[in-house]
Amino acid sequence: MTSFPLRRKLAVIPFLLLPLGALAACGGENSKTDCNVNSCTVTFDRGVDASASILGVKAELVKVQGQMVTLKVGGQTVTVPAGGDGEQAEGFDVSVQSVTKDQVVVRISANG
Repeated sequence: MTSFPLRRKLAVIPFLLLPLGALAACGGENSKTDCNVNSCTVTFDRGVDASASILGVKAELVKVQGQMVTLKVGGQTVTVPAGGDGEQAEGFDVSVQSVTKDQVVVRISANG
């Protein structure tokens, strides 16, 4: 029979590991992610289909025209200027940090 203190310790382990699992869940196709508890920075490759699963939603790079970037975040399409004020989509703040000929860097944060 397992002692009560050991059962309590074993019950706590999944809750301690939960934040690590949430961070490990970030990833995508033709993109790199750097996430913390409530935000992610996503570097999308240009010229290919690029997407990332972050913070429980899928983010996709749709189009880049000059410094205007069109993204689909959780099914909502939003166009955001690079370096400017962000926009909101699906309960997230979305801002474009930089646009180069090869990559687009986007920050997506849970608002509130």
